[in-house]
Amino acid sequence: MYKWLAIILSCILLIVGIGGCVYSKAKAPIKKARVAAEERLKKETDIKDVDEFYLYNGSSTYYAVIGKNSKGQEMAAWIPANKKEKVHVKKMSDGVSKQDALNKLLSEKKPKEVLGVRLGMEKELPVWELSYLDENSNLNYYYIHFDSGKWWRKIENL
Repeated sequence: MYKWLAIILSCILLIVGIGGCVYSKAKAPIKKARVAAEERLKKETDIKDVDEFYLYNGSSTYYAVIGKNSKGQEMAAWIPANKKEKVHVKKMSDGVSKQDALNKLLSEKKPKEVLGVRLGMEKELPVWELSYLDENSNLNYYYIHFDSGKWWRKIENL
C-alpha cells in the first residue's frame, strides 16, 4: 500500500518538476526582452521604476512599459525592438488609462471574456490593444488610441 502511495507521489512530483522547467524555459525570452528594454529605458529616458511591462507584436515589435520618472510622475514608454528607432515617452496623464480603455471596450462590445490589455505602437501611433472572446468564442482585437481614447481599428471573428 505504501509502495503505491510513494510511486504515485513520485510521479506527481516528477510531473510538477517537468512542468515548472518547461514554464521557466518558455518565459525566458520575455524576461530577457524585459531586461534589455529596461536597460535601454534607463539610458535613454528619465523613467526610473518600471511597474508594468508589455510585449507587443504588431506591425513591429515594441516593449511598452509604465513606470515613474525621477519626479514621481507616471510615464509610458514604447521601446522598439529595432535598436535604431527612438524610444517614445508620454505622460500617462496625457493619455487613456488601461481601465478607461477596458471600460470603452465593455461599453461598446459585450465580450464573453477579456483575454488581455496591452500597450502597443502601430505606425508611430500609441495604442491600447484589447483582445477578447465574443459570445461565440471568436477571438477579437480592439484598438484604442492612447492619446484620444477613440477607436482606431478592430479585427473581429478570428
